[in-house]
Amino acid sequence: MLLAGLILLAACANLGSLFAAHAADRSREVALRLALGSSRNRILRQLLTEAVLISLAGGTAGLLGSVVLLRKLSTWNPFPGIPILLPVSPDAKVYVIALVLALVSGLLFGIVPVRQVLRADPYQIIKAGPTGRFGRMTVRDALIVLQIAICAVLVTSSMVAVRGLVRSLYGNFGFERNTMLLSVDLAMAGYSGDRVPDMQRRMIDAMETIPGVERAGLVNNYPPLAYGAGSRANIFKDETRDLRQTNVAAMPYRYDISAGYFGAAGTALLMGRDFTWHDDQHAPAVAVANRAFAGKLFGSVANAVGRYFRMQDGTRVQVVGVVEDGKYLSVTEDQQPAIFLPFLRSPSSQAYVMVRSRRDPHQLAAAMRSKLRELDAGLPLDTKTWNSLLDVVLFPSRVATASLGVLGMMGAMLSITGIFGMAAYSVSKRLKELGIRIALGAPRKEVLRAALGRALKSLVFGSAAGLILGILASRVLAHIVYQATPRDPVVLAGVVLTMLLLGLLATWIPAQRALSIDPVKLLRDE
Repeated sequence: MLLAGLILLAACANLGSLFAAHAADRSREVALRLALGSSRNRILRQLLTEAVLISLAGGTAGLLGSVVLLRKLSTWNPFPGIPILLPVSPDAKVYVIALVLALVSGLLFGIVPVRQVLRADPYQIIKAGPTGRFGRMTVRDALIVLQIAICAVLVTSSMVAVRGLVRSLYGNFGFERNTMLLSVDLAMAGYSGDRVPDMQRRMIDAMETIPGVERAGLVNNYPPLAYGAGSRANIFKDETRDLRQTNVAAMPYRYDISAGYFGAAGTALLMGRDFTWHDDQHAPAVAVANRAFAGKLFGSVANAVGRYFRMQDGTRVQVVGVVEDGKYLSVTEDQQPAIFLPFLRSPSSQAYVMVRSRRDPHQLAAAMRSKLRELDAGLPLDTKTWNSLLDVVLFPSRVATASLGVLGMMGAMLSITGIFGMAAYSVSKRLKELGIRIALGAPRKEVLRAALGRALKSLVFGSAAGLILGILASRVLAHIVYQATPRDPVVLAGVVLTMLLLGLLATWIPAQRALSIDPVKLLRDE
């Protein structure tokens, strides 16, 4: 919403600068009308009426376009496996907001030339003729700088989002994302009690007999980052006896896993041991913690192995291993503590069997389904890669990147038209001066500096201000996009090059016009 508002503000600044230039061109007409007795209020009403008519026409076109887009959005299903219906259609409130935005926009860029009209001196204008002010900062210059700054903010934000999305596609989340997952709900197939863990053990053994499979394991409910699901546990220090909420030492994510899970997930074991099939309800309670949990509760990884903590029910649990950190609920979250417990101590009929292999996913999925049918032809199952389960988690990053890309292109278009309009106006108003400079032997570089110097200064000032604001705005993106950092050298270099390219595109035609001036013909016409 904020960036869309900036686009609207940039459009208003663009039209405001055009209206200011238009008012300067009509200064002689305004002076004559004032001299003939017309009131300033009547002239201002005419200018504001023109501005409001333009804004209403644009608002109508934009509203019609939004109706089409919203109808498409109503039928959009970003997650094929999850049917989501979000009917969105304009109502009376939307039409009222569109009308208000159109009127406010018209007034914003329509009041820019008001000061020119109110301070116009008919006698001086008719006597000396309209003159351009090229020596000091004008309202048009300020509007162009504002517009370029907004464009730089949008370009910076879009590049930060793109870089973050690329990192999220290839980043390390603490597990192998191409691992194949087999979702099975044994309760739907009639399994209960001790038959559940027994069948799950047989499923894991069957997966490991498939040629090319390196390791197989199991996790109850959902694995890390799957659909953004995750449950937390209240953990107390070993010496704590009063197990109330106020004495909680940590609230890590909890996962119940089988032996072989870390090998199947590709999660590195830093110290200690993995689970075995003997870690069941008859064995002492044990856990594997991640690095963040070990540091939070015990100070370091080395101090964690062999130490104890307590669960909410008072169970005393020993840490037997420490694994690398990962992402558990969101790719943008700060590093969070997590613990892994043996699934045999708390069996669940809903689980994911994880299979790590270098085989083609389609061939592997077919082999997995065939093996399970040999165990029980009636098992309801679903196979997919771990990476495909991340669609929900990565959805905000992808939408943010696409949206910012569109807004960035719109901002770039507005910036190009604004700089081009300013440069072209400056050249058109200084043709006589530039012709005299050329006739007196001024080098091409000096002619370009005189013709385009103001536009290029506005580009530099606006880009610098926009880059600083974009860096600040990117902190908000860090909550949506994975590792969104505006201090990335690639982002900074990309913004600078983009703004330079926009400046070259916008000033190319005015520069060619300034250099092609024929002083003899120009002065003879004058």
